[in-house]
Amino acid sequence: MQMVGQLPQLQDQQQGIVGERGKSMKILPRHRKLALFPNAIVRKLLLMLIFSLVLWVLYLSSGDYKKLLIHWRNPVVLKQWSVFKKYLSCEDTKSPEVFPTDTELSVMEIVERLDQMIPPRPFTHMNTTTSAKHSRAVILNPQDTYCKGDQLDILLEMRDHLGHRKEYGGDFLRARMSSPALKAGASGKVTDFDNGTYLVSFTLFWEGQVSLSVVLIHPSEGVSALWRARNQGYDRIIFKGKFLNGTSEVITECGLALNSSAELCQYLDIRDQEAFYCVKPPYVHCEAFIYMSTRNRHISYLSKEEWNLFHRSNIGIEMMKNLNSIKVLPCNKSEDIKKKCQIGMKAPFPSGYAYKGNWITTFCKLTEFSTTKNIRDCLGRKLIYFMGDSTLRQWMYYLPKVVETLKYFDHHGSGPFRTHVLLDIEKHSLIQWKKHSHPFVTEKVFSLKDENYIPREIDQVAGDSNTAIVITIGQHFRPFPINTFIRRAINIRKAIERLFLRSPETKVILKTENTRELHINAELFSDFHGYIQNLIMRDIFEDLHVGIIDAWDMTVAHGTNNVHPPDNVVWHQIRMFLNYIC
Repeated sequence: MQMVGQLPQLQDQQQGIVGERGKSMKILPRHRKLALFPNAIVRKLLLMLIFSLVLWVLYLSSGDYKKLLIHWRNPVVLKQWSVFKKYLSCEDTKSPEVFPTDTELSVMEIVERLDQMIPPRPFTHMNTTTSAKHSRAVILNPQDTYCKGDQLDILLEMRDHLGHRKEYGGDFLRARMSSPALKAGASGKVTDFDNGTYLVSFTLFWEGQVSLSVVLIHPSEGVSALWRARNQGYDRIIFKGKFLNGTSEVITECGLALNSSAELCQYLDIRDQEAFYCVKPPYVHCEAFIYMSTRNRHISYLSKEEWNLFHRSNIGIEMMKNLNSIKVLPCNKSEDIKKKCQIGMKAPFPSGYAYKGNWITTFCKLTEFSTTKNIRDCLGRKLIYFMGDSTLRQWMYYLPKVVETLKYFDHHGSGPFRTHVLLDIEKHSLIQWKKHSHPFVTEKVFSLKDENYIPREIDQVAGDSNTAIVITIGQHFRPFPINTFIRRAINIRKAIERLFLRSPETKVILKTENTRELHINAELFSDFHGYIQNLIMRDIFEDLHVGIIDAWDMTVAHGTNNVHPPDNVVWHQIRMFLNYIC
């Protein structure tokens, strides 16, 4: 983006130099010029050579030649570079065609599939949108009692507020079964038939009285509006960068993209095609970028009518109020013997369920880790790197509560987003949490002095059988176009592949993002955005030898709608992690 602002300046320099040379040439008598260069073509070529040399010397002396080299390799600015080339050529030659990279092709392919999955659903009135009250839910093959392990199916027939049957799908639904007295809960699986009907399937994991719930979080019209709005711009979040100018600080605007004619500081990762920009403060070096914070900008890409869909009273409406709880009996059914949980296992949905304070996986057997000694022994001689957002930082806060020998190491810095380190000297254990890089959305000020993208952090890990990496991204990407998230996920996968080439025994675990508060700014932070990002992560990492911790499934099962789940959910995540590495 800075190139746009720089090119006119370079062009002006060229034009100015040509004018000066033309003026100096007039001083020579005409016969003398002809005598020195009788051939017109030779004169033209010599002029071009002199012009090019002078321009190159001037540019090198300006100290910005490195930026030009970067721009040559940046496909985004090749179009502007071709304009610049016209001033260096005496012929009207075509610039070489720029082909998209493998990453760009992958991003475009995923976006195209998502666009097909979430087609436009324009509407003119609330009455024509999906109504939880008027829609119908019917239990298929109802019984007086059910057996533990049975599957119970419910058919949903969606109708609008006028009672008319919907002819298309796309509603954002959340299904859950629960028994509060048993502290039990599990997700239900929703199948969309794309014709206004849905099949909701529950596996009856435990015995007792079980309540069933299907919540309409957003109607399909709202889902379509959120998808369109999300991909329209980067400007709903304001990034405020602080630059150090001597002993004082200068604040300027930053972002993933800036629509500004001002001179920009460009923070580019050419290999991974990542970019961040700041308006350059006058007389301040770009390298003096030290702190940043964010806030929401009062910009929306939703219409007034669309915003009605996201009013508090229209989000998270129960669709099965009239259905009674069901009774589940043990029926003496035998359970399948499951293998110990290991990295590389494919997790179904639901991946597990909550029961009497425990998390029980459906596809593998979990070791309890019920004592401090068990946990310490597992962590012994391990190098563990947590890379991601504050939902992973919660692990750093929880672990010292159960392992008192884990002590905080002062990594300097201040605030909750500094790098956190835990050490167990006797067991030679090190655990580190480091936040992921841009975008990171918080009103609290955080340091950028050791900022790095997760793929670059992975590249710095040597790796071995006693090294583990846990990665989570998502919550901070929700307010931005989906291609930003897809590109980062692809780059993380490539970094993991490089790590496996040099250290295939290194253990890598992905923690999916979890659900969060329903009644917040839906355009920016709706769980619909998180749901789509979870689908993308599973698609990109499907055939990679990594472990999955399904934090989404865990938070739905526990019925928590908090971006930072309670400690019992955090422990279930950590316990799953310990099973993967020990």
